[in-house]
Amino acid sequence: MSSYISFAGYYDSLMSDAGYEDRCRYLLDLAKRHNHQMGITLDLACGTGTLTRLLAEQGVDVFGVDASTEMLSEAMQKSAEQGLNIMYLHQKMQNLDLYGTINTCICTLDSINHMTDIDDVAKTFDKVGLFMDNNGLFVFDVNTVYKHRKVLADNVFVYENDNVFCVWQNSLGENDIVDIELDFFEEDNGVYYRSEESFCERAYSDEQIKSMLESAGFEIEATYGDLSFEKPSEDEQRVVYVARMKKSRNREC
Repeated sequence: MSSYISFAGYYDSLMSDAGYEDRCRYLLDLAKRHNHQMGITLDLACGTGTLTRLLAEQGVDVFGVDASTEMLSEAMQKSAEQGLNIMYLHQKMQNLDLYGTINTCICTLDSINHMTDIDDVAKTFDKVGLFMDNNGLFVFDVNTVYKHRKVLADNVFVYENDNVFCVWQNSLGENDIVDIELDFFEEDNGVYYRSEESFCERAYSDEQIKSMLESAGFEIEATYGDLSFEKPSEDEQRVVYVARMKKSRNREC
């Protein structure tokens, strides 16, 4: 998995259309819909911490975990600038090791897809389950097999804003793994400087995800289309999973 050394500096400007404010409201509404109190909340694979900060501003007791030191550096700096005291931990998802239990875990914007080894996804679900309080809620989204095959596939996308010009190239391989190549071009006094980033994402079937969740001790309460409370359509590009930790499961941290 990439450490996103180049990507971290451009991430927020390139993700400006991710709808973080809408996503924050959606998660809070989802919790109410499922009669759940957020409590101590883990933002897993928090990136630069935009959603983490928005949740904190809404009074959620939230902290973030990410595998990229560069992303976490951005997150910590921006939290400090906003006067928010948020804890961030440098850990891979599949090696999650917390100081205590959590009531809620969120993992958004296809972070699960960044693990291309299905065993790592299973380990991540197991780790979240290990530190999840009984009746706790695990909410995450994934890019679908449909999106990998029909939208990303072997396509090229171009993004441009005041900060950077980005060329995003994809190539689809086995197991619905998309190899992603990002080229960044930043202008400085009439001179363009190029940097690059490469990583992979893998799409998992609904059957695979549900099997791993159940093995980790979760019961699936619902699946939704992105930012909706409707069932996912056949051509859904991102699906939200809502999973509850079984009350009867006894675990030791």
